[in-house]
Amino acid sequence: MKGMFQNESAISVVGNNDLCGGIPKSRLPLYPSSKSNKNKLSHKTKVILTSVVVLVLSSILLVCLFIFLHWRRVSRKKAFSVPSLKHHLLRVSYVELLKATDGFSEDKLIGVGNYGSVYKGILDQVQTKVAVKVLNLQRRGASKSFMSECKALRTIRHRNLLKILSACSSVDFQGNEFKALVYEFMANGILEKWLHHDGIENNGQEEESRNLKFIQRLNIATDVASAIEYLHCHCDSTIIHGDLKPRNVLLDDEMIAHVGDFGLAKIISTISNEVVQHQSNSTAIRGTIGYVAPGMGSL
Repeated sequence: MKGMFQNESAISVVGNNDLCGGIPKSRLPLYPSSKSNKNKLSHKTKVILTSVVVLVLSSILLVCLFIFLHWRRVSRKKAFSVPSLKHHLLRVSYVELLKATDGFSEDKLIGVGNYGSVYKGILDQVQTKVAVKVLNLQRRGASKSFMSECKALRTIRHRNLLKILSACSSVDFQGNEFKALVYEFMANGILEKWLHHDGIENNGQEEESRNLKFIQRLNIATDVASAIEYLHCHCDSTIIHGDLKPRNVLLDDEMIAHVGDFGLAKIISTISNEVVQHQSNSTAIRGTIGYVAPGMGSL
């Protein structure tokens, strides 16, 4: 360095904030490195690209989730609308039902109806509790009741209808005709015991006091109405239960009501505005007095 720049005290850069470089003695900032600028630009680009990738992946995941939920909902609707339960029915024999109920012992008896007795049991095939309704074929109308129930239940499916698991038509060890229906087991029994407490169960033991809250009564009434509305309006053929009463309404472990006992059901189809009945007409009104609908006598 020559001239005035040899004298450090003679140099003044006050007010020149953008100056850079020069001799070390001037203590000015260095020139900005083009390499660092490239690195800074590269870093920004990486951040932008990462953000774009995350956004795209998030969008794809949301679309996939929407498609999965839509497919699941459609699958449930299809499963709900299946008109037949033939693919879900078990094949059981007299021997299997005999074993499941400990020989139809009185200890397993949970109810007695007009045409048969109901036993609690466990089937080896499913390893779950079931209710086995054994028809008393000595009783007049029992065989017809069995056929009516099979015809009605084979074409319907609803969350508030008692689900049939199997039907058995065979002979017992004495060569007598044997007919039985196998249902899902309802842990809380029939509605009648919750409404009319008699203090005694079928096996003679005292029954615990049962009380239904108002909201439970309302839910049960709604469940029963939903089942009847399905039978009347959403089946291929209109199904009339014929004997809707508290004894034929069963409650599961969550107190959800299920309508059962279709032994007196009538299946009616409308063809060309004419009512065709799949059951022979009778002048006698069948069903429980006090619960039979007034119009049943004309069907």
